[in-house]
Amino acid sequence: MLVAAALAVALRAAAAAPDPMTVTKATVDKFVGILSDPALKANPGDRRQRLKDAAAERFDFTEMGRSALGVHWRELSDQQRKDFVDLFTRFVEAAYTSRLESYSGQQIDFVKEANDGPDYAQVNTNIIQPNSDPIGLNYRLKLEGNDWKIYDVTVDNISIVANYRNQFNRVMNNQGFDTLMSNMRAKQEGLDASIAK
Repeated sequence: MLVAAALAVALRAAAAAPDPMTVTKATVDKFVGILSDPALKANPGDRRQRLKDAAAERFDFTEMGRSALGVHWRELSDQQRKDFVDLFTRFVEAAYTSRLESYSGQQIDFVKEANDGPDYAQVNTNIIQPNSDPIGLNYRLKLEGNDWKIYDVTVDNISIVANYRNQFNRVMNNQGFDTLMSNMRAKQEGLDASIAK
């Protein structure tokens, strides 16, 4: 009886939530709108902040950070986890924003949505490149409450989270958490400085 009630609640939440494709399209449209706004092109600082705000609305940086640290997440204190997620969020925002700002009006095709159970989905998109193969950009989403949140992005089948996990694991195994934080802070500051130019 309890299982049936829990399942009914989960199904109602899933039914009330917009579908992953709709959510992803709205998010991508928001990014494109910010990048295409002539007034914001004249004010890159404001444009970057709006891109970061749009990312914060849709990305689950806590889940991304936990997954990127893998087994090492369990080794951290609550304060270390908070510090890591705060820095990881700024780091990914800076990296993602710098990539977004290279967008120059390419067509984005929304190819398909695939569900992996009631709470997980992937939305596949292609960025059409003139005189080149399209770039596959896929969003992995998780249903949280009544909203779909992005917890990973794959570019040409390479997961951003898995890529970070490999890098972070090497540093954590060889040099520890403090070195990882120091390295991330330096990279994030470098990205911010390069974007500001």
